[in-house]
Amino acid sequence: MLSEIKDFLDHLQFDHGYSLKTVESYGRDIEQFYKLIFEQGVDITDVDAGIIRNYLSQLMMNGISKRSCQRKVAALRHYYSYLLNKNIVEDNPFLYIDPLKQEKRLPSVLYLEQIEEVFKRNRERNDTLMWRDQAILELLYATGVRASEFVNIRIRDVDLKQRTIRIMGKGRKERMVVFSQSSKETLEHYLDDVRPGIAGKNHLEFNNEYLFLNASGEKLTVRGLQYILEDIEKKIGTNYGLHPHIFRHSFATHLLEGGADLRVIQELLGHESLNTTQIYTHVSEEQILDQFHAHHPRAHKK
Repeated sequence: MLSEIKDFLDHLQFDHGYSLKTVESYGRDIEQFYKLIFEQGVDITDVDAGIIRNYLSQLMMNGISKRSCQRKVAALRHYYSYLLNKNIVEDNPFLYIDPLKQEKRLPSVLYLEQIEEVFKRNRERNDTLMWRDQAILELLYATGVRASEFVNIRIRDVDLKQRTIRIMGKGRKERMVVFSQSSKETLEHYLDDVRPGIAGKNHLEFNNEYLFLNASGEKLTVRGLQYILEDIEKKIGTNYGLHPHIFRHSFATHLLEGGADLRVIQELLGHESLNTTQIYTHVSEEQILDQFHAHHPRAHKK
């Protein structure tokens, strides 16, 4: 390893407290770039925008994602700033490289049949936490709330009679979400028959105000919610990648496919901008194509 690279990596680790994993990643990215320019007979002081663009083109031709390319550029930009401060180079050419346009990732969604299958299989469980888990599944899908919002729902936020929940969203912005009659019945089972036993395992008064608790009677966390969904899949034998966001995305997509107004969906999801909500129009189009290729009799014929 060249001395200037080693000095830079030591600077990251010991002066700025970067983790060893991050330092090693920076080192690999810098060495990869050095290998390319040395093969072309280019010195580090002669690197310009054209050479960098050629470097990025080679990366993408080799199947490196734009996200990974962005990370490598960020590492090299940092490295060249260090060289500039040390008077090893006279300019930082990576400052003039425009960010690569990221591909828009469409969120994963479940078909309604898959949602119903999950609900049905979970109800067939006979363990003590079945009703808690069923309430979690049904409310995630019925409300479309974020995981961070879900775990912070308090019992006093829930109006069973009106079937509404008061949600405190991003930026302390409050909104109301609604849930179905079947979700209400499931929630009543959980509150009456299961939650008191769970809460009794932990006598901290702070935890008692929250709607959902973990198996130890403690307030549910986002990671705990993810773990519960992973555990549900193991117990019911599905492989859909259950995650809080997959229920949120499915909620929005199914509302849109059912004819709901996009602005209503925006309000229910707690999006500040309608542009954020519009991604679900693309998801819906993708679902249409999937359905066509799956079910049209001539979809696979040449």
